[in-house]
Amino acid sequence: MRMTLMSKLVVALLSSAALFSAAQADDKLIRIGFNPGPYKDQFQQGVAPWLVKKGYKIEYKDFSDGIQVNDAVSRGNIEANIMQHPVYLKSVNERLGIDNVGIVQVPTPPMGLYGGKITTLETPKPGTVISVPNQAPNEYRAALVLQSLGWLKIRPDSDPATFSQKFISENPYKIVLKEMDNAQQVRALPDVDFGLIQGNFAVSSGMKLDSALKLEAPTSQFINVVTVAGKNQQAAFAKDIVAGYRSDDFKNYIRSHHQYDGYLLPDYFK
Repeated sequence: MRMTLMSKLVVALLSSAALFSAAQADDKLIRIGFNPGPYKDQFQQGVAPWLVKKGYKIEYKDFSDGIQVNDAVSRGNIEANIMQHPVYLKSVNERLGIDNVGIVQVPTPPMGLYGGKITTLETPKPGTVISVPNQAPNEYRAALVLQSLGWLKIRPDSDPATFSQKFISENPYKIVLKEMDNAQQVRALPDVDFGLIQGNFAVSSGMKLDSALKLEAPTSQFINVVTVAGKNQQAAFAKDIVAGYRSDDFKNYIRSHHQYDGYLLPDYFK
C-alpha cells in the first residue's frame, strides 16, 4: 500500500521525536569511574540523590588503575571520574596527551605515616625502610611529610609531577624509600618499618586516620577533584555535578557522618 504524503510526514515526525527522546535520555545519563576509596560512597550517598531529583540516571564504573580511568574519560567511555588530585591529573594528561580537567574539589582523606614494624614516632635508625607510592606526585607528597619531620630534605626546585628520589638533597638517617603500588601498601605494612599511605587506600582498608603517626599538612593541590574531559567542562551534566557537591544536602551528609572526620575539606565548606 502506498503511503500518503500525510502518512510519511507522521512517520517522519514520530522518528524525529524518538531520536530526540533518545538524545535527551543520553544527556541525562552520567557514567562515573572510581578507584578504591571513599569517593564512591560520598557520591552515592551525598550527591547522586540530588542529581536523580534533577532527572539524571547514574552508572558506576570501578577501576583499579588511574591511567585507565582517565583514558576512559578522555575517550568518552565515561563522563567523569572521582579519584585524583590536580597534580596527579596533570601528570596523566602529559603522559597520555589528553586534556582532562578538574571541575570541583571533594572531601579527601590526607596521606599519613603509619607504623609497620615500628609503631611509635621515633628518630629513624640508619636503613629504616619506609614504603612510598610509586607515582611521582604521590611520592613527592610522601617526601614532604618526611621533610616536615626533619627526616630528609628535598630540593626546592622539585616538580611534583616528575618527582623522583634524585630530588632528595639530604637524607641524614639513610632512610630507604621503598616504592610500591599504592594499593599494596597497607598489606605490605608488616614488611616495612613505616608506610606513607594515601588516605583513600588507608580508609578503604579499614584504617583510621587518627591511627597515623603523622598526617600531611592540608594542601589544596592534593585535594581530589571530579574530573571530566576538557570539552565537557561547561556541559550541563558537569555544572550539575558541581552544584550537587556544593549543595547543602552534600555538605550536611559529610558533616553528619563521622567517618569523614579529619578529611581535607574544599573551600565551599567554609
